[in-house]
Amino acid sequence: MISTDLAKLYADRPKATLGRVATAVIVVALLVWSAAGIESSGAKADSGWTIVGSILNGLTHPAPQLLFNLTTTGVPYLLVETVAIAFMGTVVGAVIAVPLAFLAASNLMPKPVAWLASFAIMAIRTVPVFVYGIMFVRVTGPGAFAGLMTMSLCSVGMVSKMFIEAIEDLDRGVLESLSAMGLNRWQQIRFGVLPQMMASFLSTAIYRFDMNLRDATILGLVGAGGIGAPLIFAMNAYRWNEAASILWGLIVLILLVEYGSTKLRNKLARG
Repeated sequence: MISTDLAKLYADRPKATLGRVATAVIVVALLVWSAAGIESSGAKADSGWTIVGSILNGLTHPAPQLLFNLTTTGVPYLLVETVAIAFMGTVVGAVIAVPLAFLAASNLMPKPVAWLASFAIMAIRTVPVFVYGIMFVRVTGPGAFAGLMTMSLCSVGMVSKMFIEAIEDLDRGVLESLSAMGLNRWQQIRFGVLPQMMASFLSTAIYRFDMNLRDATILGLVGAGGIGAPLIFAMNAYRWNEAASILWGLIVLILLVEYGSTKLRNKLARG
């Protein structure tokens, strides 16, 4: 009896065949329409495979004269410069982000002040990193200082947002206890908020440093210092062995930084 009822319910189930067919037709139509917009440059397959072979050969045979060159044009110096830009940009951005985050925290500041600070942070986060890089290169000239200023300003937006979330999730009981003791707002932040937030702030700054290290590599393309400019020059000139030297150096650097930052964040999270 039960099996008969189940069979009847299954037979009477809502049919979705029409919807599935319509969805499939729409997907196929979109794929056909997208494929129709693909244009070929007319390059021959043989020349394409030749270029691929040149790239692979260059990547597997990096230029040692660039990889182990300790002058200002060598990979070690350029990597150190890139790390310095990312690190100092993170430090400056985090320092600026701390007061902005407290001003934008709705549980600590009046709503008009918090709204204005949040609007300023949102405006900073809206502008892409490339636009900031081009602006600072025009103002300060090409070089590492332009990259530092770009990284600092880009860090402010993201770090401030993370700081605000941490501040708004803090234990209100501590603030109420300090307020009952007669402490003013600054003293409450100094003795009640900062001790709770320090580990979270440091973890966010380390995470932002990881991001800045990759962004600092890209910023070299607009002349803001770092290793990006030599990389794009080598690729444009089809010097794949030099590009390989830079890429291998970047891979090793990012692996080391990723390993160290993960260890630090885990240590901060566990106390």
